[in-house]
Amino acid sequence: MTTTNETKPAVPYCGHCGEPLTTPHERCAARLELEPPRYCPECRRRLIVQVLPTGYEARCSAHGALAAAAA
Repeated sequence: MTTTNETKPAVPYCGHCGEPLTTPHERCAARLELEPPRYCPECRRRLIVQVLPTGYEARCSAHGALAAAAA
């Protein structure tokens, strides 16, 4: 029997640049207030993002839908 050990990363990733959040990302945080995220904060994969008049829909291929921000 094969089991998969899916572990969470020790350090989350930035939703804008995809780099580990080991240092502050002030510019990225400011941009994320105006733009949807580009990377999954859990696994660093590129997100599938659809911008809507009411906000956005973001989906990771591994983790599913992310919470959308209202415009």
